[in-house]
Amino acid sequence: MPDIKPQVYKDPRPAEFFDRYHERSRTREPDWVYDLARIVLTPPCLLIYRLRAIGAENVPRTGPVILAPNHFSQWDHFFAGVFLRRKVRFMAKSQLFTNPVIKWIFYHGGAFPIRRGYQDEEAFKTAFTILDRGGCMLMYPEGGRSRTGGIREPRPGVGRIALQSGVPVIPVAIHGSLAVRKWRKLRFPKVTVQYGEPMTFDVAAEPTREQQLEVATQIFARVREMYDRLDAHGRRGVIKALKEGIESRTEQKLPAEQHR
Repeated sequence: MPDIKPQVYKDPRPAEFFDRYHERSRTREPDWVYDLARIVLTPPCLLIYRLRAIGAENVPRTGPVILAPNHFSQWDHFFAGVFLRRKVRFMAKSQLFTNPVIKWIFYHGGAFPIRRGYQDEEAFKTAFTILDRGGCMLMYPEGGRSRTGGIREPRPGVGRIALQSGVPVIPVAIHGSLAVRKWRKLRFPKVTVQYGEPMTFDVAAEPTREQQLEVATQIFARVREMYDRLDAHGRRGVIKALKEGIESRTEQKLPAEQHR
């Protein structure tokens, strides 16, 4: 597995330091910086990492929606959004808001911080506001990148947002991004993003932690299922199986005389 720097779990900066990022994300849409980043990053995604999507039509083009992918690479934000014709907003760990250039890109590109090691209600408030405004929110059920090379267990955060907002959740499997760091050895993995069918949950104004975790587990079970199939059968195998399944269901719906 590629080397990953040790995780810093607690940001020593005060919560007030991040207020301007939350305020902008709550009141404004990503600007031209997002569009420029898409233009710059799409070619390497498609040509170098041979990124392809399965099921992108499952993501609605308008209206509030939550994307819930697994997380291996810092490129996952871009991989998940390349094939979508809408702007994807996402939480990023507050430790990333240190480099002046990165902070500027995040500020204008629609990302907002979450302070690890704290009960960061401001981050959740921003997420709910984005959804209330009809936005597309990406949130990693695992709560951060895998440091082991395997898919981790989900945390309750995505379950809380799904229950309190009531918006549809799209489970997303990103396969191949674990090896993205091997580019220094001129080894470029083939990356596939599969979008599952929307999942919806009854609204709960104040869900318990157990309820949040139960929903997060249901969402991530779909992610695992798609990821495992991609791992076992590859991109072509999954596409073939989906196509055969669609054809089979179509035949079952045809009138009997059309089968003759």
